[in-house]
Amino acid sequence: MYGHPKTLLDEEEARIAVGAHGRLATLVTPDLEATHLPLFLDGNRLIGHIARANPHWRSAPCGALVVFAGPEAYVSPNWYPSKHATGRAVPTWNYEAVHVRGHLTTFEDPARLEAVVERLSDMHESTQPRPWKMGEAPRDYLDALMRGIVGVEIEITHIEGKRKLSQDKSDADHAGVVAGLEASADPRDRAVADAMKRK
Repeated sequence: MYGHPKTLLDEEEARIAVGAHGRLATLVTPDLEATHLPLFLDGNRLIGHIARANPHWRSAPCGALVVFAGPEAYVSPNWYPSKHATGRAVPTWNYEAVHVRGHLTTFEDPARLEAVVERLSDMHESTQPRPWKMGEAPRDYLDALMRGIVGVEIEITHIEGKRKLSQDKSDADHAGVVAGLEASADPRDRAVADAMKRK
């Protein structure tokens, strides 16, 4: 991953960012197939599942790249006070992202698949006022769904992250970007402003 040293995360920061941005990942394999899917981090592995009807699972075993995209936003040069003084500014983009490289394998054991679905569901239901539980669905329905998916596991060999949030700008220009993003009606822009204020 290319980035100025100020923007690159160390391995532990990148692992933490996977948890923060781990809603939906993009799995890419050497045959240039790509699938968007939720994954969870378990030790040195990313685990999830894809539809059996999706031929991408047949690419395994192979190397893989998994991309987790965090908040992102366009940055207008008009937000920099320095631009108004010197004219020396151009548009850019602020964002957070993590790249995970590893070895992709698949699994089809029904009990393991069900445990993966349950863990993913519990993770993402945790913010709901009344979290849905797998036990609420009929057993025959769940069994049919388990037959329709294949588990994926990526053994991590390398993890890297980037947090490009105007670290190279003066305090005044950084504050100008935060103010510009906070004024946006787009919640994605405001998420980047929040990230900038934390870093």
